Amino acid sequence: MKCIAGLGNLGRKYDKTRHNVGFMVIDELLRRHGWKVKKDKFNGQSTVETLHGEQVILLKPQTYMNLSGESIRPLTDYYHIDMNDLLVIHDDLDLPAGKIRLRQKGGHGGHNGIRSIVDHLSTKEFNRLRIGIGRPENAMPVVDYVLRPFTKDERQHAVQSIRMAADACESWMEQSFPEVMNEFNR
Repeated sequence: MKCIAGLGNLGRKYDKTRHNVGFMVIDELLRRHGWKVKKDKFNGQSTVETLHGEQVILLKPQTYMNLSGESIRPLTDYYHIDMNDLLVIHDDLDLPAGKIRLRQKGGHGGHNGIRSIVDHLSTKEFNRLRIGIGRPENAMPVVDYVLRPFTKDERQHAVQSIRMAADACESWMEQSFPEVMNEFNR
């Protein structure tokens, strides 16, 4: 069984913000396959589905971004998810909008949601799919930038990266993570 966790903040005011691209990828996967979130458990919304013969849990933690580990840890414990079978999707300031990057392990890079997951899982060795949101061009504080919606000019790039990220998730159901990295990290 695999788990794909998309990070974001709950509530309508955060729905279309840059920080919620992880939720947006989960929503895209749900839309593509006609699935619905079925459980509100482990401080998150989730569903267990089958894709390409492989069981997968789609998770949207409902703990707010900075506490994401409080949702992911109990779910991975309950379902006995191996860290190689966990994929966490999150926004990344260091990638331009429209770009995605997959990594097998690493530090938190200043991302508080990833920091929470690392702290709760007591490991940095889990798969990540980073979605570029770029950095603010002016002196706007980062916290204000990530909690704002994409600009009209950025929206097309955001939609493209969300679709590409969903494609990568689907590929991971049939291929090894290194193969998916080779395919999508161009």
